[in-house]
Amino acid sequence: MAIDIGISKKDREGIAKHLAKLLADTYSLYLKTHAFHWNVTGPMFNTLHLMFEQQYNALWTAADAIAERIRALDVTAPGSYTQFGKLTSIREETGVPDWKAMVQQLVEGHETVARTAREAFKAADRADDQPTADLVTQRMQEHEKTAWMLRSLLK
Repeated sequence: MAIDIGISKKDREGIAKHLAKLLADTYSLYLKTHAFHWNVTGPMFNTLHLMFEQQYNALWTAADAIAERIRALDVTAPGSYTQFGKLTSIREETGVPDWKAMVQQLVEGHETVARTAREAFKAADRADDQPTADLVTQRMQEHEKTAWMLRSLLK
């Protein structure tokens, strides 16, 4: 059955492209945050171990919501490391930095995802797609708040 939600196929596909990038950034930041949760050491261990766990759980949930919105637009969501690797703006970490560098990388990651969400918002707004605009507005708010909280640890 054909989709008829009041958004043209061209606009749905354009919005989905932005959402695919947001999904890739979210998933990549999830993976980095989870790895940092496993590997953090030092005087901030307990605080950061727990904080990173809350953050990666939130990112996991967000990734699902983003993918489901892509599907609601009748576009296939990316779902492989290869696809995410081509789409993401999150810098991969293959080593184990100290806790301060972990926090700095996560600040940068959350700011990156906020910028990606902002671009998705523009596409949704142009197409009068309120559900996507709402979703990405919530993502911007969450990433900006998380970046602020992490940044405050470095002062």
